[in-house]
Amino acid sequence: MGIRTFIAIEIPEILCAEFAQLQEELKKAEADIKWVEPKNMHLTLKFLGDTEETKITKIKESLQKISQKANSFEINFRGLGAFPNLESPRVLWIGIEKGKDKLFELATKIEDELKILGFPKEKRQFSAHLTLGRIRSFKNREKLKNTIKEKVNFKARNKMYLKEIVLFKSQLTPSGPIYTCLAKFNLPSTPGVE
Repeated sequence: MGIRTFIAIEIPEILCAEFAQLQEELKKAEADIKWVEPKNMHLTLKFLGDTEETKITKIKESLQKISQKANSFEINFRGLGAFPNLESPRVLWIGIEKGKDKLFELATKIEDELKILGFPKEKRQFSAHLTLGRIRSFKNREKLKNTIKEKVNFKARNKMYLKEIVLFKSQLTPSGPIYTCLAKFNLPSTPGVE
């Protein structure tokens, strides 16, 4: 039995606080949503799922190699939407404006590198987003749809600089997932980036 793992980017507290504020406004729709706790907010680059512990070292080596060749870059968040669509929303997300292409590049490199280790490539193309919550039922769906439409142009006041990627372990518990950092990989600085 392995451990559940995923590769992601941590979100600074200042941004998590902004997203928590947005969640509060969306809660007014009184829909049936399992919200992501602000302390658990992250940008997933690749979900690995059940991972044999013997593979962890190899994953770390691959991520080290990728991070050394990448550079830090700026990310800003803009837009609010739902997967698969607004008519039958299942997942609420915040979009990414600046840094979207670089995140795609980074996720693609991770996909390619980990395929060598036996992790299958995602069937869906990578779409950079931050999950705010998962919709559990149709309760107040119209009201939720209208609330999303009102906030569709959401723009975070703060931006962040991607300086590291993180390998996380995920433990599912009745009160929600617990994420533990297994390793962090620094991206070399880009001149002009804080």
